[in-house]
Amino acid sequence: MATTATATAVLRPSSLLSTANSSTTTKQAPQQQQQQVPISLHKPILTSLTATFAATTILACCTSSPSLAVEQGGYHIYYGTAASAANYGGYGGNADKKATAEYVYDVPDGWKERLVSKIEKGTNGTDSEFYNPKKKQEKEYLTFLAGFRQIAPKDTVLNNLALSDVELQDLIADANSVNSEEKTDENGQIYYAYEIDGVAKHSLIKVTCARNKLYAHFVNAPNPDWNRDQDALRHIHDSFKTVSFQ
Repeated sequence: MATTATATAVLRPSSLLSTANSSTTTKQAPQQQQQQVPISLHKPILTSLTATFAATTILACCTSSPSLAVEQGGYHIYYGTAASAANYGGYGGNADKKATAEYVYDVPDGWKERLVSKIEKGTNGTDSEFYNPKKKQEKEYLTFLAGFRQIAPKDTVLNNLALSDVELQDLIADANSVNSEEKTDENGQIYYAYEIDGVAKHSLIKVTCARNKLYAHFVNAPNPDWNRDQDALRHIHDSFKTVSFQ
């Protein structure tokens, strides 16, 4: 950009010089030339400074600030009790949950906990939820359902989850791809891992069955946030597990 601006600045004094050559019979022509010389010398410098400032501004504007999922890098463990709505006695915190935890997962430092009401816990089984305060649609949460002695086939489980979640139904219906995988941990417990690449949102789901309950851990993010934070979001997804009996 600075080279083009310099070439333009050089061409302008040339037109003035040609005019001065055609008027050599007057004494004012050399004075006009002397008055124009400083412009031709200084203009490239100003143009270069302007171009440098503009480039710096563009870089600053185009570089997106990292979200809390990646900028702080740390995680802390959340201990979930999966208590029923009838036994739901408090909000947030891990002080009294660690000893009675039924599941755990990692939460990025700086994420906020959304308080789950008794009504919500009783109707759709949501037990815990955390979100990125900078990008509130970037979040993780866990739901559970009682009365499951063993886990059903992968396709059946995902379809049953979608029956009670309208957003999940829509995400699956319009998805570019839906992938599933069966994993077994060191204790022989089976986990189903699902990855749904939606039109506007990406979702990771991890499901398992223990203590006669079905646990489903969700990690959701709009596609722009997913593209930026997917390493951290996959870490969160992989961190979910149930706590073994003592």
